[in-house]
This record gives sequence, structure tokens and C-alpha cells, in this order.
Amino acid sequence: MNKLYCLFIAVSGMLFSCQSQTKTEEVQTDSTEVALEEGVRMIPIQTPKGEFKVFTKRVGDNPTMKVLLLHGGPGMTHEQYANFKDYFPQEGIEFIWYDQLGSAHSDQPEDSTLWTIDRFVDEVEQVRAALGLNKDTFYLLGQSWGGMLGMEYALKHQDKLKGLIICNMMSSLDEYENYAKKVLGPQMPKEVFAEVMEIERKGDFENPRYMELLGEHHYPQHVLRRPPAEWPEEINRMMSQVNLNVYVFMQGYSEFGITPGASLKGWDIKSQLKKITVPTLVVGATHDTMDPKHMEWMSKEVANGRFLLCPNGSHLSQYDDPEYFFPGVIQFIKDVNSGSF
Repeated sequence: MNKLYCLFIAVSGMLFSCQSQTKTEEVQTDSTEVALEEGVRMIPIQTPKGEFKVFTKRVGDNPTMKVLLLHGGPGMTHEQYANFKDYFPQEGIEFIWYDQLGSAHSDQPEDSTLWTIDRFVDEVEQVRAALGLNKDTFYLLGQSWGGMLGMEYALKHQDKLKGLIICNMMSSLDEYENYAKKVLGPQMPKEVFAEVMEIERKGDFENPRYMELLGEHHYPQHVLRRPPAEWPEEINRMMSQVNLNVYVFMQGYSEFGITPGASLKGWDIKSQLKKITVPTLVVGATHDTMDPKHMEWMSKEVANGRFLLCPNGSHLSQYDDPEYFFPGVIQFIKDVNSGSF
């Protein structure tokens, strides 16, 4: 999962136990201002706890190729996809940035009963309907948690989809944890991995040593393959807006799996992939936190799939391997649009 924001939280002097109330107030104030920007629409959604508004921003206008972007986290922001503006418009592809409930420019309620997969799926469906997207126009792209959400949405609403793009996300969190501990972890120096695992065993995630070790030996290798000081401005900006209340409740603190007690623990839809019949692109990367072989397998399990490997990429492959990521994603969208997929 996208733990890179935890690194930046640590770098900025924030502890995992901190609360995001101040950030929430700031972002809610900002949402009033951004609603005045061109292409921005604050969409009301109904939840078991009442009505809230979520942020969307449309870029471009195409009658048959419209891509709704699901960010990761949970609790990250649409700026995960900031560089899409440098690739999609030139190809005539319309896309929609979107902050899920609890994130950035969207409302940020504090009721943890809202942070469930089913409610997020229902939210995406309400956003789709409000934007007028349908099976003749609607592509859904999600990365990491967004990829999980995209798969869950397809299982329930694929009759509304034209195409599905799953980026850097496996279909089993237990297998993700196994890959992280048995493949990625041992790539660190032996003594470093042992120290990381000891910190995890104790649950001592506020120990600054944890982020210090991962910041040197894991994130620049498997999350975004650049020195942290050279990460893009929009990624840094996104990190400053992460909603830890959502993230920790659903994901937990661990870099090598889902923390016991987190709501996503045990998620697995491997046996359901065959039910996804809509044209599907699965994107993996050689250096990803997610197993690229598992993601290639996923592309064969769905009824109508294609696999794209980003050989130089990691978890944010749109940033560290755009030469493969964008041509492959764009080609898929155009192939489906032309009927040649």
C-alpha cells in the first residue's frame, strides 16, 4: 500500500499518533475556494450518517473517453495523479481528479463507521451518476487502495463501466504481506530488516528509527525510485494533506502488511476476479511494493484482461516509469474505445 506519505509525515516532524483536526479545518476552508476553479464540482453524496460533499475536477472533454481516478491510501488525495495533465490531454482523453470522502478538498467527517469498502463503493457510484458517466464513456482507474476500490466497484457495478484499470494493487492483502516480508524485506541489509521487524513486533511505530530505516532502505527502492529530496512537489503537497484518521483505521501502521485490528485486514478477492468481464488493464512494476507476478496473474484471471509491466517503476510508476506507464495506459483506453481490444 502507499506508505510513502508516512515517510513524509515523519520527515515533517509529525508522529503517527497525531490527529488531523487542524489539517481538516484548513482543507475544508480550502474546498470553498477550489469550488470556484474551472472544472471543479463539489458533488453531494448520501451516506448512513447524512449528506457530505466530495471534490471532483474535470480536465478535458471527450464524448467517449472519460477516466475517473481513484487515489490511494485510504486517505490520500487526487494529487497522486497530478502529472496525468501532462499526458492525457495531448491524447484527447478526458479525466476527472477526485478526492474521496475524508480526503483533502472533500468533507472530512470523523465518524469511523463511514470508512468501509462498501460505503466507498457506493460513493464512487454516486459520483459516477452525478458526472453522467456510463458504459459508453466510463473508464475507472485506481492505484493501490484505489485499485482495490476499483476492483470492488467492478464486482458490483461493471455494467456501468467501459474499462477498468488496476494499478499497483494485488487482489489479496495476505499475499501482499507475504511478498513484503519474504521478498522485499530481505532485500534490505540483514541487520536493518531484523531491526524493522523487531519494531513491528513491539508495535513501536512511533519510534523515529522505524521511518529512518524505511526512508533509507525501502521507500526510494519500492515506492518512488528517486531520493526523497527529489520527489515531486505535488507528491510532497499530497503528503501534507493525508488524513491519518482514515488511513490508520483501515490500513494500520505497518509497512509489511495490514496492522491487526485495521478494517482491511484479511481482504481477498482472488476467487472473484473471474466475475470481472469488462475490459481490464492490470499495471505492475518490477520494483513495486506489490508483487508484479501476482498482478500479471490477475490480468489472466479476469475474463478480458491485459497486463502492463513498468520495468523501471515502483509503486508510483506514473512518476518513476512514465515512459512505460502512460503509453501503455493510453493505448488500452484507445483500444477499448476503438473496439480493437
